[in-house]
Amino acid sequence: MLTHPAPVAPVAPPPPAASQPWIRSARFDGLWILAPPFLALVMVAALPPTLRTAAAMPLWAWVGLVVLIDVAHVYSTLFRTYFDKARRQRFGTLLWAVPLGCYVVGVGLHALGGSLWFWRVLAYTAVFHFVRQQYGFLRLYSRFEPEAPGRHLDAILVYAATLYPLLWWHLSPPRNFNWFVEGDFVQHDWPAGRLLLGVLYLGLLATYLLKEARQWHRTKQLNWPRNLLLLGTAASWYVGIVVFNADLVFTLLNVVAHGIPYLALVWISSQTSASKPASKPAAQQPNWWQGRYGVLLFLGSLIAFALLEEGLWDGLVWREHAAVFGWFQQLPALADSAALTLLVPLLALPQATHYVLDGFIWRRNS
Repeated sequence: MLTHPAPVAPVAPPPPAASQPWIRSARFDGLWILAPPFLALVMVAALPPTLRTAAAMPLWAWVGLVVLIDVAHVYSTLFRTYFDKARRQRFGTLLWAVPLGCYVVGVGLHALGGSLWFWRVLAYTAVFHFVRQQYGFLRLYSRFEPEAPGRHLDAILVYAATLYPLLWWHLSPPRNFNWFVEGDFVQHDWPAGRLLLGVLYLGLLATYLLKEARQWHRTKQLNWPRNLLLLGTAASWYVGIVVFNADLVFTLLNVVAHGIPYLALVWISSQTSASKPASKPAAQQPNWWQGRYGVLLFLGSLIAFALLEEGLWDGLVWREHAAVFGWFQQLPALADSAALTLLVPLLALPQATHYVLDGFIWRRNS
């Protein structure tokens, strides 16, 4: 998400010098964008020791984290594209070309490289999306700062805060978690590489802290949203991947810190667009979710889509959660490789489309 270099449209005008560059407000940003990784860290600290080391995730956690947050947040892209009258007209060809292209590529990968290569490419695409989301939020919270060498350090650090744990993951098998399926990341045990990366990362953290200390000494001001974003990113990614080796801990920190801020940004951007004067005929009437019960329609729709998708996955492919998706067990479980080659990319299409469209829908004035 937020894969562009410029800040997105739903942002406030430049604040007074003593104010902070909130996207909407201190209360909203603090609760829904900046707090999730810290909340997830508190939840990890409260877990029983067995769950902080377990390779398997309890069913209740899978439903709450994977289905109701991770899968649901994928469908929130609909509210900034297909469900938005003005943007549906503005993006036009993109909205059918991207899913068509993703499906064709997915079928090709599954047919030529097997299911592992399909999931591997999808996993690395997802990683790029997750990393770029943090960079996008960094740019939003830095949008009023003057161009200076320190801004490059901020960008380097937000990438390091995500890429260092990811590289450590690649260099420290075995892990009790994966991104989608077992083996989707290429892994090779290299202790010296992990040590070198750790030293470089610590040096980068120290340099950033020195920069911020000098800033405070000169101006007695700090950009609190930017610093909280960087702290939450660094802490959640490091703890979820490096400190612990448990599926629940990784999923909790990964999903909460990513999905909830994304949902919040989609929601406030849709409300901002509704409050602007209409520039095109398609935008003259509010969209169907922009009324009194809008947030309930928004969240309810996302949950319904997520349950439907996961039910189809479970009934047709995985057969792992019959206790949750009992109705879908009436569907035939497909084992034929040709059928799976056509079906798996289709079921994964919402995710793939979400990742690709995200590179376009958050550009300035989009």
